[in-house]
Amino acid sequence: MPIAQFKDLCIDASDSARLGPFWAAVLGREWEAKGDGDGLLTGPTRNHTIWVNGVPEGKTVKNRIHLDIYARDLAELEALGATIVEPQGTRRWTVMADPEGSEFCAFLRAELPAERLHGLVVDSADAGAQAQWWAGVYGVGVTKNDGWFALESVVPGMPMLTMDFVAVPEPKTVKNRVHWDVTVDSVIPLVEAGATHLREPGGDISWHVLADPEGNEFCAFTE
Repeated sequence: MPIAQFKDLCIDASDSARLGPFWAAVLGREWEAKGDGDGLLTGPTRNHTIWVNGVPEGKTVKNRIHLDIYARDLAELEALGATIVEPQGTRRWTVMADPEGSEFCAFLRAELPAERLHGLVVDSADAGAQAQWWAGVYGVGVTKNDGWFALESVVPGMPMLTMDFVAVPEPKTVKNRVHWDVTVDSVIPLVEAGATHLREPGGDISWHVLADPEGNEFCAFTE
């Protein structure tokens, strides 16, 4: 049984007024700016929402979590403000960076699918254990691939097709600039499963802030 359900994605931005329209164009979504420096991308369902949150700190290290997206042409992405970090070479994707330097992977398609956000990729010290933990949270299984692990089915409510975990040598050092939100009846099962409770609701937030076993922050909303 799942102990949480996927709610939406969140991206930190030093300049949400610049980054929000970029991701709206890349993903084919609508940009809605808020008066407090935040904004959101909207799509066909509530779960397609991506919040773009204004933060004071800039990007300093390689993103621990990144998006995989579909695109027709790299030049179109560059015209929007993206840069190529690593050419495709023999791989099926090109590593790029958004206007604030956050990495993402672009998979080229002659015809774009309706959902341009293909997947979510999480760097991990122990990719297998991380995949198993989140699979338990969402109530799905895990598939082992050549050097990486994936949740074996589309997570209910998650608009992208995949959530993958890859092993990397470097440890997590700063707050992630990409995270996701979940809904729960209670945060107690998450903590009992191994999450760390970082912050209770109160003050300027109405949700719980937690971290998974490798310290990746996520927000839990009780409804």
